[in-house]
Amino acid sequence: MPPRAPGRLRLAAIALAALLASAGAHAAEPSGDGAVPDPLPTWYAQALARGPGGLNVTHFWSKGPNLRAETVIAGHRVVTIVRGETYYAYDRTLGNGVAIQRSGQAMAIAAAGGRPFGNEVVSLLRQGAEKVREEEILGRKCDVYRITDERGKRELWATQDDQLLPLRVEIYHRHSGLSQYVDYLNWQTGLPVPDSFFEVDPGIELQRYQLEEYLQVTASQGPVSPVPVLYADLLQGPGF
Repeated sequence: MPPRAPGRLRLAAIALAALLASAGAHAAEPSGDGAVPDPLPTWYAQALARGPGGLNVTHFWSKGPNLRAETVIAGHRVVTIVRGETYYAYDRTLGNGVAIQRSGQAMAIAAAGGRPFGNEVVSLLRQGAEKVREEEILGRKCDVYRITDERGKRELWATQDDQLLPLRVEIYHRHSGLSQYVDYLNWQTGLPVPDSFFEVDPGIELQRYQLEEYLQVTASQGPVSPVPVLYADLLQGPGF
């Protein structure tokens, strides 16, 4: 059993997960320098998350259905890799983490194509959000979506093109009265990213679980990894 995570790391990671919860793809465009674009669409963005837990910057890369996300939480370099049948979450600083089998639903959605991150528009619309206005932020004209319910209020600014790129998310939690914010910066597509970038870094010790086993152990014993699952929809499917 891997060692328990420091309390600050776990609390900060939980706050980050609440901020960066994710729910198709747009073909990669030529870079203009004559290079041949990758046959799979590639994406990159930074997410600047602010909330009661502090400030975090997460870097996202994807290639087709593959995802790599990195952030530093309480001095720990936290890495998530989602590739094929497996969801990896590990602490690069400590050198350990988990490898979990993904659900059939999550795999089916990945096989259907689409960007594996930055799909907040889809997620909010599924929850019942509506477009409330148009507004320009970060130099781009956006549609603003909002949902208000017993949990509080979620508001999202997204580009008006078919890419539906989220640029800003604001979340108000009714129970605590606290607010959280995410700004997505530096969206890029068509980057040359090798497949090897979505492999686990050398030297990482991984505790491996089937999905049901992982869910049972965490339900009965609590967290089993120094890094919690931050993007549950990519592990279990939408709604988690």
